[in-house]
Amino acid sequence: MRQIWKPFRALYFASLMMLIGSGLLSTYLALRLAADNVDSLWVGALMAANYFGLVLGGKIGHRLIARVGHIRAYSACAGIVGAAVLGHGLVDWLPAWIVLRVIVGLGMMCQYMVIESWLNEQADAKQRGVVFSGYMIASYLGLVLGQLILVMHPSLGLELLMLVALCFALCLVPVTLTRRIHPAALHPAPMEPRFFIKRVPQSLSTVLGSGLIVGSFYGLAPLYASQQGLSTEQVGLFMGSCIFAGLLVQWPLGWLSDRYDRALLIRCFALVLTVCALPLAILPTVPLEVLFVAGFFCSLVQFCLYPLAVAFSNDHVEADRRVSLTAMLLVTYGVGASIGPLVAGVLMKMFGSQMLYAFFAFFALVLVWRIRPKAVTNLHQVDDAPLHHVAMPDSMSSSPLVACLDPRVDEQVVQEQMHVEPVPAEEPVDEEPVMEEAAAAEANDEPPSPDFTQARP
Repeated sequence: MRQIWKPFRALYFASLMMLIGSGLLSTYLALRLAADNVDSLWVGALMAANYFGLVLGGKIGHRLIARVGHIRAYSACAGIVGAAVLGHGLVDWLPAWIVLRVIVGLGMMCQYMVIESWLNEQADAKQRGVVFSGYMIASYLGLVLGQLILVMHPSLGLELLMLVALCFALCLVPVTLTRRIHPAALHPAPMEPRFFIKRVPQSLSTVLGSGLIVGSFYGLAPLYASQQGLSTEQVGLFMGSCIFAGLLVQWPLGWLSDRYDRALLIRCFALVLTVCALPLAILPTVPLEVLFVAGFFCSLVQFCLYPLAVAFSNDHVEADRRVSLTAMLLVTYGVGASIGPLVAGVLMKMFGSQMLYAFFAFFALVLVWRIRPKAVTNLHQVDDAPLHHVAMPDSMSSSPLVACLDPRVDEQVVQEQMHVEPVPAEEPVDEEPVMEEAAAAEANDEPPSPDFTQARP
């Protein structure tokens, strides 16, 4: 493990700093608006704008990298994100905050693309699974530490925005000081939505439901906790414990996923999520102990849905289509995460804060109804199914290029489908005929004929 950590520690540190800043910013904005008695609709809209920016960045980020290079693209995006973060402290107009959140999401997705390209370049084929796990751990820990900053600094002043900007400044250091060569330019494989909707409809439904639930959680759970009477420190502890639950559950989830039917597991976890969310959905006011325990168990289950859906879909898609599948799943998740906070925010505004967990319970029930293990025909199941389960982050803290790190995706397929062919250099002008003409003129004691194509202005 130490041999894995040493070559990648700079990139893991950059990821850690980015996610500390991102996690702190999301919770800070929700609590800041809650303190100003702003409608939950605006809180949900801010988180939806962030996810929209992430989805948009997944579409255009690789073009920027191909045009100016990895270090320049990463540095430019980090600078823009830092400026957008500080912009929240300069402007109080909420529509402007929505634009700033889109910019933050777009810039962060470009940064994810650079880091994942570099991880792919440095990782051997046999190391990709371990490198990917390290990337996931750095992502989750960054989100947890971002929440714990609120415990140490509960004041909701501009100092927290400065800390977020500081994190994005520090994430520049390991990348800009690297002495390694630029990685090969990568681009996401084209999506095939019609094909995947027919081939893996239950997996896509699970990914969409996971996006609706988890996107709403990150955007509106701080607001819910605040409206339950929790202080800023307690909100930080509540969010940190819930996100840490998502990290803890990944390893037992992998053990279960490799041994039991994955469609059945998705249905069971959705049912458990419904049961765990019911107390928080029914009671307008929840005791502190019940809130922490129920919130922790809800998070244990909700962070299982996306990795299970990814594993389930890979079992039924051929190796040469798994790069496209990764992009399709991330976009589907992003669409759900963009819609969920808006819908949940409206419900909380109309019927009270407990509607957040009622929203979770409802869509978990939809998954219980939608996912039917007996309907899985296994007609297109790959020969080596079930593929080994891979623990994954579940907060759009990765880009479509993350397929290059997934050990389930064949490295040769990555080379064929994701690498950008270098543009051939222009051929030099052939000057031999001119030189030959001049030599012939000298032999005949005649001046060479003027060549106006090479005349200077």
